Amino acid sequence: MITGEIKSRIDRIWDTMWSGGISNPLSVIEQLTYLLFIKRLDELHTLKENKAARLGKPLESPIFAPGQEHLRWSRFKEAAPEQMFAVVRDEVFPFIKGLGRNGSDGNGSTYSRHMKDAIFMMPAPRVLANVVDQLDAIDMADADTKGDLYEYMLGKIATAGQNGQFRTPRHIIKMMVDMTAPTPRDIICDPACGTAGFLIAASEYLLHHHGDEIYKDAESRRRFNESTFHGYDFDATMLRIGSMNMLLHGVENPDIRYRDSLAQSDEDDAEKYTLVLANPPFAGSLDYESTAKDLQRIVKTKKTELLFLALFLRLLRSGGRAAVIVPDGVLFGSSNAHKGLRKLLVEEQRLDGVISMPSGVFKPYAGVSTAILLFTKTNSGGTDNVWFYDMRSDGYSLDDKRAPLQESDIPDIVARWRNREAETERKRTEKSFMVPKSEIEANGYDLSINRYKEVTYEAVEYDPPKVILERLAALEAEIAEGRRELEGLLG
Repeated sequence: MITGEIKSRIDRIWDTMWSGGISNPLSVIEQLTYLLFIKRLDELHTLKENKAARLGKPLESPIFAPGQEHLRWSRFKEAAPEQMFAVVRDEVFPFIKGLGRNGSDGNGSTYSRHMKDAIFMMPAPRVLANVVDQLDAIDMADADTKGDLYEYMLGKIATAGQNGQFRTPRHIIKMMVDMTAPTPRDIICDPACGTAGFLIAASEYLLHHHGDEIYKDAESRRRFNESTFHGYDFDATMLRIGSMNMLLHGVENPDIRYRDSLAQSDEDDAEKYTLVLANPPFAGSLDYESTAKDLQRIVKTKKTELLFLALFLRLLRSGGRAAVIVPDGVLFGSSNAHKGLRKLLVEEQRLDGVISMPSGVFKPYAGVSTAILLFTKTNSGGTDNVWFYDMRSDGYSLDDKRAPLQESDIPDIVARWRNREAETERKRTEKSFMVPKSEIEANGYDLSINRYKEVTYEAVEYDPPKVILERLAALEAEIAEGRRELEGLLG
């Protein structure tokens, strides 16, 4: 988590842009993203230069060609405000819009398609110079700091929390990716991708654990960059931010596109993916007329959280797996749609795990209680036992401050998940345990952990009332004696 000092600096940058005339919070985020992107391009180019100098070889795949040195952050940040403004507006911004325009499909990359409508909105040279100076003063050498900083900025969007849209904490995303353990053969999808947090975490996991396989030949690299990651969103600004985010994290041409996942029926995507990672919007209902008919065939409902679960099942191919965040109501809702969807997951697919998360995980933006569902699409059942975990700490305080704590259940969750076959002997009083399918069926497919967890109460013995009263009388006598001594000292 970022420090109070960095938060204060970001707040000052936000105020600078606000007072400069950029009043839409999403526009502020977008313009800051462009500047952070430009700054990161310069850092990457510097890394390439250092590597070439260290190896004594020519510079490979330079970001800035000869004659473009003045477009680098480290160069134009020293210029006078008016000169800086002209360079960024007339040269740097068109440069970043043109990146990736020569895609292998002849149409340019996903990034370039989303960036074609990007607009440079900095209102005046002084505002730009002020923001550049303030961003440059923030030490972003650490990757975690960059992520936390970006997450903090996104959390300032005025619409956060409306329509059920909340930023997913990065450590929760990482835990879900670690549990699903993507491989280079996976085709990964987030149908509500926003800024592409899940896809980025999956790409980092793949590069860390399977880097040799990904870089072994040109075809493997092409598959990683163009065929592995897929994301949908219906917010054009989020698509631009997500595309920039992916490009900065080394994925050159992911499939990130405009799509209303619940309204558009696309047979080309049915049973296409092997892994779904998502935190879809929770709140709200849709009209039956505006919902894809193939989703209504899976579950007849207007609730978006249930429709997204139906969508995940439609997107996954047989054998595909999912780790998705859902509101607690999905686990115990009493409507026919709620019960029917839970029964479908248990009886027709393979429900693998349910992680109950504390309500403070999404603070300060929301206090909603949530859970993570982990399941595998089989179309033939397969649920024998369902693994439950009662997460009590995610490593941060559960108030609005979300201060780091020493204790976290996340390492234990990942370790026990990987060895969950050994969990069958765990007692129901533990944080994690197995529940047989027959018991879940007998409870009307209720998946709330409190239905199955056992709470032990320790008997507390107290002294008899007479003994307590005698003790109080002795204390009162002692206090009275002390008061008399004090009065004597005071004359």
